[in-house]
Amino acid sequence: MNHNHLEISNSFYTMWSPVLILFVIVVGILYFRMVGPWREGFKHSEPVETWRKVMFTVGLVLFYLTQGSPINYYGHHYLFSLHMLQQSILYLIVPILIILGLPEWFLKPVFQIKWLYKIVRFFTFPLVSLLFFNVTFSIYHLPLVMDYLMENELALFGYHAMLLFAAFMMWFPIFVAHPDFNKMPSMQKMLYIFANGILLTPACALIIFAGDLLYAMYRDVSFTTTVYSVLDDQQLGGVIMKIVQEIVYGIVLYSIFRKWYRTERKQHPDELSDEPQEGMVYNHA
Repeated sequence: MNHNHLEISNSFYTMWSPVLILFVIVVGILYFRMVGPWREGFKHSEPVETWRKVMFTVGLVLFYLTQGSPINYYGHHYLFSLHMLQQSILYLIVPILIILGLPEWFLKPVFQIKWLYKIVRFFTFPLVSLLFFNVTFSIYHLPLVMDYLMENELALFGYHAMLLFAAFMMWFPIFVAHPDFNKMPSMQKMLYIFANGILLTPACALIIFAGDLLYAMYRDVSFTTTVYSVLDDQQLGGVIMKIVQEIVYGIVLYSIFRKWYRTERKQHPDELSDEPQEGMVYNHA
């Protein structure tokens, strides 16, 4: 009886990561205290819009689902396609939502810490952030690298932490409310996103068009054979990553374009007409 209870407890701990649940809850409580009753402690603070709170909350929930739910377990041990879905959400969606949830008045005192400001300033320089994220992401999906990381938990944790930091730095120049890190004009932002899409494509293509199994840890799993082969699952993973990337980058490009269009129409009202219908994504890009 005790042995069975131990197995159930270990299974729950593995599948749902109570430690991560606690971490996410603590971060959420601190956030809502900061933007709520503790807001008066910040200079020039203003009430935080509801949409920012929603963005931050959804970002936290998605972070937990990708890292602390069965998605993480089955993606790590059985389904490469699920692993790629996890990666897509974690690096292409979660950082955007978290960054959008942070108001300018909250960020300004944080970046008054000089060493932190210098680090973020360096890694958000467009060329650096482009290469840092895309090169790090591509290296991760090289078979030798990924096989090693999947067998070494501490190394995997460290690499994922670096990738997540790189993803935040990559999205910072587009969405952050702090004026020092969001100086690119709209046209440059569109080129920046377009370049990101190009740099991410080789990693996806390597997986999609591979005729053989690339990763040792997925070769002997039998989880997928009743529906489709392990090779099909590997190719599906590349397709999922590419589709999510195209959707996210497409929405971001569209929102930036609409911001540019609005600005140009205000400056040259006689040259542009029929303004597109405004939406939340545009207003806060």
